[in-house]
Amino acid sequence: MSVVVAGLRKTYGSQLVLKGVTETFDEAQISVLLGPSGCGKTTTLRCIAGLERPAAGRIDVAGRLVYQQAPQVWVPPERRGLSMVFQSYAIWPHMSVFDNVGLPLRAAGMEPAQIRKAVGETLEMVGLGEFADRGAMDLSGGQQQRVALARCIVSDTPVILMDEPLSNLDAKLRVTMRAEIRTLQRRLRRTILFVTHDQEEAMSIADTVYLYREGNVVQRGRPKEIYDNPATRYAAEFLGRANILQNFEWMQSPAGPSVRLADGALLPVAVDARPAQGSMLCIRPEKWRVAAPDAAGAIAGDIVETTFVGDRTEYRIDTGIGRLLVTELNAIDRKPGDRVGLHVSAHDVKVVVE
Repeated sequence: MSVVVAGLRKTYGSQLVLKGVTETFDEAQISVLLGPSGCGKTTTLRCIAGLERPAAGRIDVAGRLVYQQAPQVWVPPERRGLSMVFQSYAIWPHMSVFDNVGLPLRAAGMEPAQIRKAVGETLEMVGLGEFADRGAMDLSGGQQQRVALARCIVSDTPVILMDEPLSNLDAKLRVTMRAEIRTLQRRLRRTILFVTHDQEEAMSIADTVYLYREGNVVQRGRPKEIYDNPATRYAAEFLGRANILQNFEWMQSPAGPSVRLADGALLPVAVDARPAQGSMLCIRPEKWRVAAPDAAGAIAGDIVETTFVGDRTEYRIDTGIGRLLVTELNAIDRKPGDRVGLHVSAHDVKVVVE
């Protein structure tokens, strides 16, 4: 079942932290709420959970109205049909793994035999079957995260909320847990709302990314779609890295549209109309192709810094249009001081606004 918020507003004192957010988070999908600290993503999640009371708007969870300002509707958190994984996992330290996972079922009055069956199956699903009798605090961080996940899915709620659930894990374990969450979601077909500030995490786990900025969703889309086609400079720079070019002149010729850069170089662009005044160009570092400095149509520049990062090499290159960040797979041995040329395809030059 989907989750729908409409005109959602929330204030803390005089500060307006949600400014009328209206979104539908799709059924049986992982919707990632992405943005920096203080942008409103966690507040949205807490309003949906019933842990915060909005100032205005409407919230529907799985087809059921759970909050409305007027006429007033307020369904308490425990009756919203939700499960939640917190950043701290919220595991009871005095309980065993089995008792932690079975807690929502006992609270619902389920029979002991049914609880044993449901908890046993769920622990097997998350790879903790042999740890049922172990104390919850005797587990590693990744295992504790699995306990929190198991407690969410055991009660069969249609919607799961996750608030920065992987932020306390080390980098390697976070990658593993991202894959496990994706696998579980595809198997169980639950609706998941997942909050994070980590763009790599968002891109790897999301069906749809909702990018927040100062209390609003400023862009939404599939991860590749929103990465390849950012609408604003903010989106371009938050979802990865970008070269932003501000000084250019739009030109139309029989060969197609292009832009003339500050040093006189021409770049082809795949746009149908003159960009609006104040627009900028965005080129991802990996979209540049490194060539000889005298290659036809190339932007010439000098490498000032090289960084080897395993699967790719990163260059900072001084050119007539400024210093550019360029990444290259399977790079040959280039070094600072080398002069190179840069090409880019028209469809990889994106027009963005501030």
